[in-house]
Amino acid sequence: MIIIYFCTQNLINKGMTAVQLNALNAQMWRDMGTIAEDEGMMQRVAKYLRRVVKEMTADPTLFTKEEFFARVDEAREQIKRGEGVEMLPNESLDEFLERVG
Repeated sequence: MIIIYFCTQNLINKGMTAVQLNALNAQMWRDMGTIAEDEGMMQRVAKYLRRVVKEMTADPTLFTKEEFFARVDEAREQIKRGEGVEMLPNESLDEFLERVG
């Protein structure tokens, strides 16, 4: 099973001993054998694994739609308060960042 292989590789990288890894691996195979007998349980496990993988691979720099528009609204409020800085005509991005930084 590919899932078990990747799980064990991850645990090896985290410093798990061979004995601990073998015990965990054996338990995972026993559990998967039990679960494999029930199609509904297999679907639940697959759904759970997709959710876990999605959480692990989520990019923390991404915004939700609401977060993005909240930041846009805040930037507009800053501009209204006179806190905004404009890029000058013919100014390069490097020059702009140096000037405001």
